[in-house]
Amino acid sequence: MKKTPLHIALVTETWRPEINGVAMTLGRMADGLLALGHRITLVRPRQHGEDKGQNAPGLREVIVGGCPLPGYRGLRFGLPARNRLLKEWREDRPDIVQVATEGPLGGSAIAAARRLDIPAISEFHTNFHAYSRHYGFGWLEGLVAAHLRRLHNRSAVTLAPTFAVARELTENGYRDVRVVSRGVDTSLFHPSRRSNDLRRCWGAGDDTLVVAYVGRLAAEKNLPLVQRAFAAIHKSRPEARLLFVGDGPLRARLERENPDYLFAGMRRGTDLAAHYASADLFLFPSLTETFGNVTTEALASGLAVLAYDCAAAAEVIADRHNGRLAAADDESGFIQAAIEMAGDGQGLRAIRQCAAPSVAHLAWEQINANLVQVMHDVIDSHGNKHFGPLLLRAEDQLPS
Repeated sequence: MKKTPLHIALVTETWRPEINGVAMTLGRMADGLLALGHRITLVRPRQHGEDKGQNAPGLREVIVGGCPLPGYRGLRFGLPARNRLLKEWREDRPDIVQVATEGPLGGSAIAAARRLDIPAISEFHTNFHAYSRHYGFGWLEGLVAAHLRRLHNRSAVTLAPTFAVARELTENGYRDVRVVSRGVDTSLFHPSRRSNDLRRCWGAGDDTLVVAYVGRLAAEKNLPLVQRAFAAIHKSRPEARLLFVGDGPLRARLERENPDYLFAGMRRGTDLAAHYASADLFLFPSLTETFGNVTTEALASGLAVLAYDCAAAAEVIADRHNGRLAAADDESGFIQAAIEMAGDGQGLRAIRQCAAPSVAHLAWEQINANLVQVMHDVIDSHGNKHFGPLLLRAEDQLPS
């Protein structure tokens, strides 16, 4: 039976045109939900320097107050808006509230939803408690973790992007966790985007190994390991080039200290896709990801990906088939795998040929359908004490 279209209140601190994994994920999800006929009330702070554009049909915005996010120039977090949301949702009541970020705005949205008896779900996107140690606030990690657990447990369901994250959350006291994976746009990120002209701009010939990192240039991304792995590669492949795509607080220092690296800055759309596909080997050493969209984007682009055995990589990479995995936090193992990949041209080509087909099943249409099913299940069960036990086996849950 076809489900009734929903009115969804989506609460987030980050939104397009910002370039980060959460904003990208929410944008693709919202586009898919609108295309299915659902209606969205988007609650967010206005971001620095954004232009007022026209919203897509079915999308209405509620702009709330915000403040700059320390350490992330250009980003803002939302201030509590409980009274504003009570007024908005009494006048135009949503069927469900979806809280995508865990700041003060998200907490106030869950409080308003509970006051109005509207079912609410929350999403676990970012390991903020792990980030704290990279910004000199490691002593706060326990407090942040406790705050996140309390916030999520006040919603009916917490959405996790992988089964590994779901297990970890459950072991740490999160109730009612469901897995809804993230998709990748395989029509945008595709090996056919490879550009010889772009490679020539990088000083790379047909046989030059281009090693890439795509993402924020920030402390929590473990970028020194990218540099150490590339230095090891460079000993046997002196012609190799290292490409950084992205921006962040570490970019200026990296550029100043490493004039031989390539820095492409922030890229979007087909330009970003061409930068992915025109490289050969993708290094992703982050240990703070809940998913890591760049992993699936790189695979879809036909790159050989080396990552730690966690987050998305643990679920989409089969070691030595479509990429390589290093044991979590094993820096020497990561570097050794990088050396082996760079030194085996035939093996690297074989891995790259398997990369794109390995993520062809992660279509956004299926991911959005899974999300809508969870929403309907939460609405149908609203009023029960708990949504139900956590089911971890893939065959027990919605496809992801």
